[in-house]
Amino acid sequence: MSNLKEYILENWENTIRFNPEDDTVNGDIRIGLPKPYTVPSIANHFQEMYYWDTYFINRGLIISGRIDQAINNTENMFYLVDKYGFMPNGNRHCYLNNSQPPFLSIMVKDIYEITKDKEWLKNAIYYLEKEYKFWDKNRKTGIGLTQYSCNKSGAIAANKYIGFIDRIGKRPEGHSDEDLSCQYITICESGWDITPRWGFETENYVQVELNALIYALESNLADFYCILGMAGAEKWVEKAEKRKMLMQKYMLKDGVFYDYNFKTGKISDVFASASFYPMFVGMISSEQAKALAENLYRLEAEYGIAATESQSPDYSYQWQYPNGWAPQQNLVMQGLAKYGYKEDATRVAQKYVNLVESNFEKTNNIWEKYNVVTGGIDVVDESSHRHSVLPPMMGWTAGVYLESLKYIEEGVLAL
Repeated sequence: MSNLKEYILENWENTIRFNPEDDTVNGDIRIGLPKPYTVPSIANHFQEMYYWDTYFINRGLIISGRIDQAINNTENMFYLVDKYGFMPNGNRHCYLNNSQPPFLSIMVKDIYEITKDKEWLKNAIYYLEKEYKFWDKNRKTGIGLTQYSCNKSGAIAANKYIGFIDRIGKRPEGHSDEDLSCQYITICESGWDITPRWGFETENYVQVELNALIYALESNLADFYCILGMAGAEKWVEKAEKRKMLMQKYMLKDGVFYDYNFKTGKISDVFASASFYPMFVGMISSEQAKALAENLYRLEAEYGIAATESQSPDYSYQWQYPNGWAPQQNLVMQGLAKYGYKEDATRVAQKYVNLVESNFEKTNNIWEKYNVVTGGIDVVDESSHRHSVLPPMMGWTAGVYLESLKYIEEGVLAL
């Protein structure tokens, strides 16, 4: 353990980049940012800042005593939200057709919990409200809930259908190049690229984790208004309560929240770790928490939490069983801990610590994802056209490892 922890602490600095002006990386423009920012990898691939990765990276930075860098990362997101009207997938031009899971308000909350800087928090509200407008204007459906989507004209122009087909192994029937291009970018917005959760009709679904995160955005804005003594908190409370009510109406099955197909009027039959997001953001009742904890066995394997329940899909998906990613381990652990399921939370944390440490001993690297059934890096590959060897020092793996270790040793979360 000590060697791995030391490796992470020593290498945070090697994942920090600074380009205040636009430059070109791997044939695409990397958007300049005003502050130094953290990338997922020490070298080679993923040399830009990514949206939802950075939430888990920031947790690790905070544990490591690097709050200043967590603030830098967050303020760079403020800059991008202000410039483009939303937080892109990452700071590259090719990512301007989509966002990613909206963790920004939770990142702001994490930082404020440490600094107690009310002026900084007041400044942050402007960017959070601007991000909220993006999701409310561009991603809201007729049933009042929010879905992942994309800039469709940009997605079609980019011809991303090729990447979709390559990643899943074969072309699905009955879909045009344009349709597949839009679906591919939409799935990239989810961060779950690629997943069996929505089949090939992503445009007909509202997703449980997205609405849980926007519920958190609404609730956090209400809290921030109250902290600052600003009028208007009630508006955000009402929005959050309305969203929770709609999620309960459309997404709840046997006490557990699932994705919902509003075209067919049916709740998804794919049980995924995304169902733990409502627990993570604290929007469920104790009865719903009990139902969710009782279903944990459907995702939990010997070495951790799988992306989805075991299935036999016709295509290759990297966000499926038996692959386990850092975010799932962390959000499940946090959710269970918040609702008093400390034994389960500790077990999930210990499995991840053991998994990352054992593979570090074998390979001298930490990895983007693992096989939670075998305990190795023999994962369902994302595609043949991408790199076959995953890059070392994946930022969210480091962050989640550090928080899991802290929870095991101290019985408390990072914040």
